[in-house]
Amino acid sequence: MENQVKRGSLEMAGAMLISGTIGWFVLVSGQPVLDVVFWRCLFGAATLLLICAFMGLLRPGLLNWQIFLWAALSGVAIVGNWILLFAAYSRASIGIATAVYNTQPFMLVGLGALFLGEKVTLDKMAWLSLAFIGMLAITQSHGGSGYGGKAYLAGIALALGAAFLYAIAALLVKRLTGTAPHLIALIQVCVGILMLAPLADFTGLQEHSVSSWSVLLALGVVHTGFMYVLLYGAIQKLPVALTGALSFIYPIVAIIVDWVAFGHRLQWMQWFGVATILLAAAAMRQGWTLKRLPSMNKCD
Repeated sequence: MENQVKRGSLEMAGAMLISGTIGWFVLVSGQPVLDVVFWRCLFGAATLLLICAFMGLLRPGLLNWQIFLWAALSGVAIVGNWILLFAAYSRASIGIATAVYNTQPFMLVGLGALFLGEKVTLDKMAWLSLAFIGMLAITQSHGGSGYGGKAYLAGIALALGAAFLYAIAALLVKRLTGTAPHLIALIQVCVGILMLAPLADFTGLQEHSVSSWSVLLALGVVHTGFMYVLLYGAIQKLPVALTGALSFIYPIVAIIVDWVAFGHRLQWMQWFGVATILLAAAAMRQGWTLKRLPSMNKCD
């Protein structure tokens, strides 16, 4: 059991480290966002197809039309989520966009209350309020940002839209309990190919450099196929609390990558906003309550 948790922790950490570098790959590709997402879906689909075949997930009888429909709808949301998040990187910076994107748990709580009748507790409202304070701190920092004021706010709006679409996708995937997650991911990226093929620019393919193709290939193979394998493998082995805790490697790595690769240093108000959002998201995912915070547990 201990070895299983250790292996799961390494897999989860690896998946989050890979996720934290996505923004760098998107920006250095030098390609329009729609093209980046299309090639990510195409190369990701090829990788996931091989993985699903290796795992025996392509045999008949594993899917019915209802499951396929829900998976396809979640794919529309996931692909839209990628488009908005990738567009946010060049406007609000990788670090800020990723921090704002981590408001997804609160979006999911709201959707769960609206459509599933889930109860919104006082503790959840408190963490939501804390995240809102963090959002205000980040949005008030646009004047001194290295990015243009309107572009910065547009980037934040795009990241919020991405978080909302991710929450919708997560809500739809809840209907697919028992279906192999690798198969769901394969359907999602195949939907992305169909969605974006009419919009992708194929006229300048010969002009793409080797480095540009390498980046796009990495986004599909490593950041989609390989990352999904690590992520789902970790989720199957780890307790929910540990999975939630390790997921915060992602925004931390994204902020470090943004600083090292592009020299984007956050101002103190931005740091406050990022820290507040991540603290609130951690509290939500870990199920912390106002009466028993982690620091208080050490005194018991």
